[in-house]
Amino acid sequence: MRKKVAIIGAGHVGECTAMYLAEKNIADIVLVDIIEDMPKGKGLDLLQTGPVRNYDVNVVGSNDFADMKGADLVVQTAGLPRKPGMTREDLITSNAKVVEDCAKEVKKHCPEAFYLIVTNPLDIMTYHAQKITGFPHNKVFGQAGILDSTRFRAFVAMELGVSMNDIQAMVLGGHGDTMVPLPNYTTVAGIPIPELIPEDRIKAISDRTRDGGGEIVKLLKTGSAYYAPAAAVAEMVDAVLSDRKRLFPCSAYCAGEYGIKDIYIGVPIILGAGGVERIIELKLNKEDLGSLQKSAATYKDWLKVLGY
Repeated sequence: MRKKVAIIGAGHVGECTAMYLAEKNIADIVLVDIIEDMPKGKGLDLLQTGPVRNYDVNVVGSNDFADMKGADLVVQTAGLPRKPGMTREDLITSNAKVVEDCAKEVKKHCPEAFYLIVTNPLDIMTYHAQKITGFPHNKVFGQAGILDSTRFRAFVAMELGVSMNDIQAMVLGGHGDTMVPLPNYTTVAGIPIPELIPEDRIKAISDRTRDGGGEIVKLLKTGSAYYAPAAAVAEMVDAVLSDRKRLFPCSAYCAGEYGIKDIYIGVPIILGAGGVERIIELKLNKEDLGSLQKSAATYKDWLKVLGY
């Protein structure tokens, strides 16, 4: 029997996630959105794409959360996007209500599901979703660092004129201005980038990575990024449903790792059939560890806005 993925929110991120997942051919997909008939149209369009793109999974859209029933994994993309000049954190109160409403539906219809959060501000919304559902911490996680690392990889490839496939990167911390790119753990075919790129250029690339989403928001003017976020989500879903044991930087619950407690923040994890199967504690230098802990403290303060 095929696995089932429910995607809450059939906007750009949701529809692209559905498309990328369909092409992986690993799970049936239901797109859920409150806009009348819109997810049904997108689901039907994606279903009819199967013969050309060589997938056989079923894709449907719905306005009824009950159609999520039986989902093995739920992806939360619904929420207000950023506008030019806004930070992810500006969305705290508005998107907290969206996440709360959706999390209650997930708890009702998919009590055994994994819950993957994409809604911004991501680390805060992931914490909020876990509190609303009461799901185990390993079953609730956020996208975060895998997207930031993907952007870092792209910028490093552009800088060096090399294949993106040869680059691995690690970006930890909050999915926002306090994120922590780790050059020493970013490599080109195994070579750390400090051996290939001058320090000032690494700083410029790191700064561009931190503002990677904001740069796109400014250019789009009416929304935020969706292709890269959706591709990152699809990799995470595949890691869980196919038990791939992928090592990704993701927003996960820390209970003392890196000296951080009771917060969701971007850390390296093993993602597999058990969800967040373990957190990998890297040997960080004093500066990077301090930046990671500072990022976590910032998000801990922002959680107070929601009464935590």
